Amino acid sequence: MTYIKSRKHAHARLNTKLSAAVAGALLLPAVGVHAQQAQSTLPNVEVSATQESAYKADKASSAKYTQPLVDTPQTLQVIKKQLIDQQGATTLTEALRNSPGVGTFYLGENGSTNTGDAIYMRGFDASSAIFVDNVRDLGSVSRDMFNIQQVEVLKGPAGTDNGRGSPTGSVNLVTKQAELTDAFSASAMYGGWGQKRATADWNKVINNENGTALRLNLMKQDSGVPGRHEVNNDHTGVAASLANGLGTSTRIFLDYLHMEQNDVPDGGVPTIGLPGYKSPQTATAPIIAPRAYVTSAPRVNSANFYGLTSDYNDVTTDRVTLRVEHDISPDVKLQNTTRYGKTHQNYLLTSFMGSAANLVTPSATDLSTWTIARSNPTIKDQTNTILTNQTYITANLDTSGLKHTLMGGVELTQEKQDSNGYATSGTLPAANLYNPNPNAGQGSWKMTADPGLNSSGKTNTISAYLFDTLKFNERWSINGGVRVDHYDTDVASGYRCVASGRGTICPTGVAANTLFRQNFSTSGNLFNWKLAGIYKPTDYSSVYALYATSQQPPGGSSFSLNATASSADNASFAPQKTKTAEIGTKWDLLNKKLAVTAALYRTEVQNEVEQDATSGLYFQTGKKTVQGIELGVTGEVTPNLSVTAGYTYMDTKVDSGKIVTANGENNLAYTPKQAFTSWATYKLPKGFTVGGGARYVSSLLRGSDDVLSGTPQYADSYWVFDGMAGYVVNKNLDLQLNVYNIFNKDYVAAINKSGYRYTPGTPRTVTLTANIKF
Repeated sequence: MTYIKSRKHAHARLNTKLSAAVAGALLLPAVGVHAQQAQSTLPNVEVSATQESAYKADKASSAKYTQPLVDTPQTLQVIKKQLIDQQGATTLTEALRNSPGVGTFYLGENGSTNTGDAIYMRGFDASSAIFVDNVRDLGSVSRDMFNIQQVEVLKGPAGTDNGRGSPTGSVNLVTKQAELTDAFSASAMYGGWGQKRATADWNKVINNENGTALRLNLMKQDSGVPGRHEVNNDHTGVAASLANGLGTSTRIFLDYLHMEQNDVPDGGVPTIGLPGYKSPQTATAPIIAPRAYVTSAPRVNSANFYGLTSDYNDVTTDRVTLRVEHDISPDVKLQNTTRYGKTHQNYLLTSFMGSAANLVTPSATDLSTWTIARSNPTIKDQTNTILTNQTYITANLDTSGLKHTLMGGVELTQEKQDSNGYATSGTLPAANLYNPNPNAGQGSWKMTADPGLNSSGKTNTISAYLFDTLKFNERWSINGGVRVDHYDTDVASGYRCVASGRGTICPTGVAANTLFRQNFSTSGNLFNWKLAGIYKPTDYSSVYALYATSQQPPGGSSFSLNATASSADNASFAPQKTKTAEIGTKWDLLNKKLAVTAALYRTEVQNEVEQDATSGLYFQTGKKTVQGIELGVTGEVTPNLSVTAGYTYMDTKVDSGKIVTANGENNLAYTPKQAFTSWATYKLPKGFTVGGGARYVSSLLRGSDDVLSGTPQYADSYWVFDGMAGYVVNKNLDLQLNVYNIFNKDYVAAINKSGYRYTPGTPRTVTLTANIKF
């Protein structure tokens, strides 16, 4: 919704567009009767309207970014609600398609399937670096967009901004807040494959004088997943935001979110028949012939479901946030945020692994006899909680002609992850490879809660940080920041040792299936910093150079510590360290309505765990490098044409250590070398709007696996084209038609580490949405 804003003499809480319209209507009769008198007595009034850009944002939400985006010296992309709505994106994964090279390319390791937003960014897993209103959001769950105003993607080390985290960036979701405007909007969507979703957004001014307002967002979804039989997403969401003091010097916000997800999860489909697939059977007599006919076997139907209808992914999220803002003076602002959040996930997926032992092919010619074992049920009964308090102050100072914008703060945070363990027995029924039966039942397989296998992890963090933007004049400035985190991680876990295989080996003299209990702890200090120089050729552009660091301590992303020599979560190891250098430029063109950005970057990740070839011991000698270019354009080309597009080229390699890709290339896995994304809309006469976009992802190399072989070593590149058409029926109703994958491209969206399973890309599908607003 667009509001008219007077450039001066505007009341802080006045809806000037509505007021001007009402005033005009009331004055119209008087003007008709007393035109002569009105011309001589009425003063001139000027009202200027500024239409908010549908795609382009001017600032990020975090107070740590005190300058406009054009003057922020780092790659920081803001994906606004208008763009998310136009594309019909309902999850974070779908919204992130607007950021080139960012996505859920990795399906999981071997028989286990990743759950939720398993995001890869610039070659590294960024799933543990997802924030909501600048507070870390825990849990491997799928995040819904019904209460999200915009998504902010920071690329490059974010250690100074957020503390421990991914080497290559973070994602922040900005929630909807109460405003001093009465408004109501709702949407109802229906689409192919049984997609059904409804949302409502109601904002009510309770007391205009003291700035009190309430905003309520509701969502209900019961949808199939296009291209996937049996998979289903059943979501319910309630989000409330109560604000007091809007338009005054002291503002209080109380937010609450409750989410329930009752889904049938997706374990993917076998890669048999894909380019590069070979039989998992070894090429030795007497099974040379079976190896040949399995290698040339046809693909399975990508819509096949290989789990069971009894599989489930039940998630409950509750989150309470209290934020207080106080303007001490026009130049000094204080803010305090307190949050408690809890997410519980109960998950069962009867996933599979198409190894030689699990893929049974009795007849070379009768494919109906081929079966694949549901041998790897994935169980997760996990609760994540966070309690945090953040306090910071922002101040604008002028010292001896130098202008400072200072921002400093402290954070106290406790994060916990508790997992319940289960013992399993029996066998799940095998699935017919080409015609799986999801109603086959669980056979003799059972799972029983085993408290001896429970685990818990806790990290307490005390953080302090300081940022400063120092302006020497209108052209030159310096931006810098430092952060110190003291962390203390404790982990307790239980396991049963096994006599052999890939699990934990029993110590000498200890019988198999013996229960062990382990306790680990680690603590330390993380010091991160960044420094950038900015030159402004004009008031609407900048050229910058940045250097920044980031760190990830053992257990920092997994809440898991161990004594395994080859694991980065070994409690005795030092944190993983990252350094990034970036040079770039940003321009706000066409009267500052179109943002154009370009950046060159190089990231080095050190302290990776590697095995010494001579001694066989493990040391933190590994080093990985990601370097590349990223280009972007966002905003309005004309009043009727809005565009957003991004391109990235990434050159990744292992400088020191073992090659991590299955095909032996010295690159990082699950990282497209090139990626492109775009979206544009054009407003036609008589209320029509048309739009669409294209996405390109180059081939994805999967990770290496020493034991398993024969499966595709990479996923092919692909182009996907989407389209939309909108029509404004009247001021209260508009319709929107979305067509996804217009040319019905068949592609691999994600592949797992062993290469036996993949997630098919969304096939061509159509949705129709009705939007109501008052």
